[in-house]
Amino acid sequence: MSSAAPQVTIILPTYNWSAVLPFSIASALGQSFQDFELIVVGDGCTDDSAEVVASIGDPRVQWVNLAANAGHQSGPNNEGLRRARGALVAYLGHDDLWLPHHLACLVAAVDSGADMAFGFVRMVPAEPKLQRAALAERYLPGMWIAPTATVHRRALTERLGGWRSYRDLAVDPETELWSRFHAAGARIAPVKRLTAVKFPAAARRGVYRERPSHEQAAWLARIRGEPALEAVELARAASEMATAAREQPFRTLVGQVLRRGTRGMARRLGWREARREPGEAVTRRRALKGLEPIPNMPGEPG
Repeated sequence: MSSAAPQVTIILPTYNWSAVLPFSIASALGQSFQDFELIVVGDGCTDDSAEVVASIGDPRVQWVNLAANAGHQSGPNNEGLRRARGALVAYLGHDDLWLPHHLACLVAAVDSGADMAFGFVRMVPAEPKLQRAALAERYLPGMWIAPTATVHRRALTERLGGWRSYRDLAVDPETELWSRFHAAGARIAPVKRLTAVKFPAAARRGVYRERPSHEQAAWLARIRGEPALEAVELARAASEMATAAREQPFRTLVGQVLRRGTRGMARRLGWREARREPGEAVTRRRALKGLEPIPNMPGEPG
């Protein structure tokens, strides 16, 4: 590893799914922007992830494994931040992929004055007909942005603190972190390019038991072999959004009727509307993915 600090530290959190690592890491190594280090942080991995990472053979790629499983990428991300040498930090989901211009576009946005930048993400649910793009014209407090889509100045987490445990939050840790950045005056800028592809594990029931990698293999082949991939996928996303917009009035009306009916019934029965408990959403998604519950820490309730 070079003694000179790289401009970007890529943090790649992972847990016992070594089959996807060659594809996500390859998408990072295939960036047009090359001044980076890549820290793969195992969340208490017990599989062959260490051997898979070692086989990559690039001195910029490092492996570290947490002693205990944190149950969410917030734990590995904090370890990556602790080890980071770059002035900028990027996150890459272990089952996600970047297009080759991802880092170049987001780093340019930060160099132009942003404290955090995020690109468009192509979401790939389990059902192809439901494919959609996560497109945002601007950041609004409370907005969910996939960590895979982001780059931020490391100074932000040094000043404001890192990732908080999902156990302590009623929202996703990334949503809380971006909101904390914004509340502190950070400039958060969208980059209007498709830069990443995400495969939401919660949409793939039991995926951590099966641990497939065929989708990542197919999409990485497309990224490498289709020069017009970005334009094609943005066009598809625009078509899907137009269709959703036409259907939205009916869906909104039905949703309002259902919500009002449920609230009215709850009032008549003396029920209170359910509130999301800290850690509830992440715990539910872990079960959908096929992950075991994380035992309570000493001093935690129930």
